[in-house]
Amino acid sequence: MIEHHNGPLQPGDRAPNVVLDAITQDGQISIDDFRGRKPVLVGLFRGLHCPFCRRQIAAMAQLDGALREKGIESLTVVNTPIDRARLYFRYHPLPNLLAASDPERVSHRAFGLPNLQFTEDEDEWPHKLAKKTAMAMLIDMPGALPTAMDPWAASAFLDKADGYEIMQDDERMIAAGEGQLVGEFLLDRDGIVRWSFTEATADGHNMFGMPRREELMSAASNVAH
Repeated sequence: MIEHHNGPLQPGDRAPNVVLDAITQDGQISIDDFRGRKPVLVGLFRGLHCPFCRRQIAAMAQLDGALREKGIESLTVVNTPIDRARLYFRYHPLPNLLAASDPERVSHRAFGLPNLQFTEDEDEWPHKLAKKTAMAMLIDMPGALPTAMDPWAASAFLDKADGYEIMQDDERMIAAGEGQLVGEFLLDRDGIVRWSFTEATADGHNMFGMPRREELMSAASNVAH
């Protein structure tokens, strides 16, 4: 597997092929399943243990119908072991969601998304972040959080609100990739990146966020033509 070390793939880059176990159907799914056939929006997320990612996945699923009308498929990838992921989606079904399991984060590395390491006092964004710096990143989610909170407090609050129980598989994923940065990549019919949204921006302002629907649908319209 070729790993992309120069940061996230950018518009104009050719997406690598990645083969993963399917969650919501039998068999495997690969990027090459779409290449030469139709465009695809690929969402690469942290595991289902991440409450922000669960919300990003739900938002992506809500856009699936509008994207399909433009001839664009969607593929959601989570670094959650296959059995744990299937259990979650069995009890939290998202209609038409095409999802794949990537517990080793092969796809994240191939698309150039860093695994952020938390340190005692060293900041080297987007590869290292001091715990105190991370604690100062207050997350404001009106309607979901009662007030702005640091990432760990926000995660704990949202997990409780969701009734999400952290299991052994989740703990293993957190230990290995708690700081895995995420992103969404819109690939054209040839598998070329035409638009992206990632947490690995220079200013870090996209952390725990999601793309604006208008921006994504505008990019989708350009890819569909």
